[in-house]
Amino acid sequence: MSARAKPPFRADHVGSLLRPARLAEARAAGKVGTMPADAVRAVEDECIREAVAMQEAIGLRAVTDGEFRRDWWHLDFLWGFEGIEPWEALRAQSFSNAEQPPMARVTGRVRHPRGIFTNAFSFLADTVSAAKGSVAKQTIPGPSMIHLRPGDEAVEPSVYPEMEGFWSDLVAAYRAEIRSLYNAGCRYLQVDDVSFAYLCDDAMRGNIRKRGDDPDRLAVLYTRLLNEAVRDRPPDMAVTVHTCRGNFKSSWVASGGYGPVAETVLGGLDVDGLFMEFDSDRAGGFEPLAWVPRGHTVVLGLITTKTPELEDADAVCRRIDEAAKYVPIENLCLSPQCGFSSTHHGNALTQDDQKRKLALVVEVARKVWG
Repeated sequence: MSARAKPPFRADHVGSLLRPARLAEARAAGKVGTMPADAVRAVEDECIREAVAMQEAIGLRAVTDGEFRRDWWHLDFLWGFEGIEPWEALRAQSFSNAEQPPMARVTGRVRHPRGIFTNAFSFLADTVSAAKGSVAKQTIPGPSMIHLRPGDEAVEPSVYPEMEGFWSDLVAAYRAEIRSLYNAGCRYLQVDDVSFAYLCDDAMRGNIRKRGDDPDRLAVLYTRLLNEAVRDRPPDMAVTVHTCRGNFKSSWVASGGYGPVAETVLGGLDVDGLFMEFDSDRAGGFEPLAWVPRGHTVVLGLITTKTPELEDADAVCRRIDEAAKYVPIENLCLSPQCGFSSTHHGNALTQDDQKRKLALVVEVARKVWG
């Protein structure tokens, strides 16, 4: 079976990588003013070059900057919009380690004043090696990420008396950022949206009902918003969606198979590929993949980034065969279930563990697809 010419690739990955110690130290020093901004950026640049070289040496075609210029996979982006600010409010549902990351709150009209990740992408694009077949991959959070945890409470009612006005402005801001990234050369965009997996969790669905929302309605809304955000992408820009059940310092939030959202989400997202978490029993079985439209691509997240133990290659191959009962094997790819460092803290693995996991993805993909 031939390799895929267009993303997602047979061996792919979600994006974030463990931060080197000197990168973490430099960014921490920059925040307290003991290291100049240009010196911090020089360390970021050096670490990103090394991360790119590592990915290319392993044989990955999709290459990211490891999200080394961010603290949070989603918040750095959301806070980049005009009208959105940090928010420390607490919610009932927390990670399995009982910690609560901060959130974002809408305090003014949402606008896109400038490219948020454009400069970061441009540096990555200049760093990857086209001669090696590498493709610079950019990740951004989905539009529902500002709303999933707090609901309408995240939006100041004096600014947006009606939520539809907020959604309209947010989608317009997303389209502007996607245009900005495309103009910078981005041809592979991944939208990270955990809402689609969280809405499969019984406790999460119960909390959503308690605040007066309907989880099934939210699945429809969030699918519509994401489709609208990426609707005008040029035909040569591949867009994928990644969803998981939480990934913060090796902890998680949600459990439950994809069944509750399968018809709406798997059958309704208009994208080029779905990165789906399947590394543990919390993700359920492959049966919901039957809702994926014929010809659509699913990237199976079978390699965990939460623990250092390396999966058995033959066992991973057998799981791919199981998934192929629902999606033809020519429409399947392989990746870890999430990034290795969705936040600057990182998961409980070493740099060597990370390399072995990524190398296993490439090894198994070659074994299965050639």
